[in-house]
Amino acid sequence: MFKEIGLLALAGAAGTLCRYGLAGAVQKLSGAGFPWGTLMVNAAGCLLFGFVWTLGEERLLISGQTRFIVLTGFMGAFTTFSTFAFETGAFLQDSSWRLAAGNLAANNAVGLICLFLGLSLGRFV
Repeated sequence: MFKEIGLLALAGAAGTLCRYGLAGAVQKLSGAGFPWGTLMVNAAGCLLFGFVWTLGEERLLISGQTRFIVLTGFMGAFTTFSTFAFETGAFLQDSSWRLAAGNLAANNAVGLICLFLGLSLGRFV
């Protein structure tokens, strides 16, 4: 168990550094008018999530533990948007249109509400 926690921590640190590097480089190249760095991180995260999931789940080229370390550790630190997209995509693949729409609406609405609540709380304290 300690080995797995250590690997998760290392993967998380790597994900954090990759997010910082990629977002910063893209934003520097594109300017400050739009958050292109964040968009690139989210897009790259979704691409990598799908790739790693397929290698582990369908092609069996990586172990379940490796998939867990990469998707939870690295991807969890790199971006959680990939998990959100994967879960919404799973609803769509199952033709669960209402659940997919609900997940999209809930994550975006709750996220924005909590953002503004957090801003307000931060100003209150």
